[in-house]
Amino acid sequence: MFALFQLNPAPFCLLDEVDAPLDDANTDRFCRMVREMSGETQFLFISHNKITMEMANQLIGITMPEPGISRVVAVDIAEAVGLAAAGAPAMAAA
Repeated sequence: MFALFQLNPAPFCLLDEVDAPLDDANTDRFCRMVREMSGETQFLFISHNKITMEMANQLIGITMPEPGISRVVAVDIAEAVGLAAAGAPAMAAA
């Protein structure tokens, strides 16, 4: 898939859980490829993998606090890093 995007880059790419079957070493390789190619292509990916989520510039999650009620939770990575550096607990913005 990455070979096709390197041959003919698209403006964006949506990936759904492509990292799920990968071990940690291959997840790292996947993340490096996404980082390298993100100069030409915007990647949107769905993942539950901690390593992949750590690479993201922006995180958006869906929670279900009560059955049948979904809530969108967005995390501003720069704000979270700043709060962590200051010793304050990270906050999520809706």
